[in-house]
Amino acid sequence: MHRQHSITMIEHIEILKQTSLFYGIKMEEIEKILKCMYARFVEFEKDEMIICEGSEINDIGILLSGYGRSIKQDESGKTSIITLLKPGSFIGILLAASKNRKSPVSVQAQEHLSVLFIPIENFISGYINDCPKYNVLLRNYIDAIAEKAMILHDRNDCLIKSSVREKVLSYLKRVAKEEGSNTFTTPFDRNDMAEYVNVERSALSRELSRMKKDGIIDYYKNSFKLL
Repeated sequence: MHRQHSITMIEHIEILKQTSLFYGIKMEEIEKILKCMYARFVEFEKDEMIICEGSEINDIGILLSGYGRSIKQDESGKTSIITLLKPGSFIGILLAASKNRKSPVSVQAQEHLSVLFIPIENFISGYINDCPKYNVLLRNYIDAIAEKAMILHDRNDCLIKSSVREKVLSYLKRVAKEEGSNTFTTPFDRNDMAEYVNVERSALSRELSRMKKDGIIDYYKNSFKLL
């Protein structure tokens, strides 16, 4: 069962400062903005659904701690991972801005995590124009939407690759870029990685072994190095 907390207890302000939504906004201004926008903090337990497929999205979410994932199930019950969520990731930011607002995916907690929710109506309602840095926040919101769109573009770029090797390399190169290093640890185990690149686990394991033998990568469990 998820738990909601008062906005007066701000424990993750540094995470918010690092997101594109609050770029250029001071710590004390962020706290005032969250209060005037009636933002709320909610905690979720492992495997709990943050958003269910088909539900209406009325809030912008920002993951503050822990890891989650957006997933899609087909008619056979097979689960595909759409995106991986980490602290600072946006949840529902594209859907909240859409006309329909019905989620085509579910968002699930992979461990105990906390999310900040801001009602989307408070971004577009004129009565909160006196919020500090309101105009800056609106501009940042557009940047945040573009950021989320690029994440989905990268995901699609991985899926359209024709071979298992290309899919795996596309994913590993993106993680390396995000981490700023050719040596990194992925948040996926083999099952999750196979779901993410949309291949069978056995095919993924075989290709990783071949890539290691060919001197393209080195790895141990979830630790990888691009050679």
